[in-house]
Amino acid sequence: MDLSLRQLEEAVSLRRQIDSLERRFAGLVGGGRVTSGAGAKTGGGRRRRRRTMSAATRAKIAAAARARWARVRGGRKKLEAAAKNRAVAAACLPRHARNLAI
Repeated sequence: MDLSLRQLEEAVSLRRQIDSLERRFAGLVGGGRVTSGAGAKTGGGRRRRRRTMSAATRAKIAAAARARWARVRGGRKKLEAAAKNRAVAAACLPRHARNLAI
């Protein structure tokens, strides 16, 4: 295969464009490994910044979680007290009855 200098330059230019497009594509779809004949480094993709939450927002979420757990625990305590009054062990109650709030 006999190539002229102009054809070789065009082939090198095309190869560079292909490599550049492969790097851009890898950056868009999550950075899968891109292999090329020259063993070029993959890159082009930006590292995503970690999303942060304000202290006030974290406090609101924590307070809501504590309130939910308090409702769950409060319902169980009432149910267990009622079960003891009826002389029935709470462990003998069906699972759905243990989770109900009275």
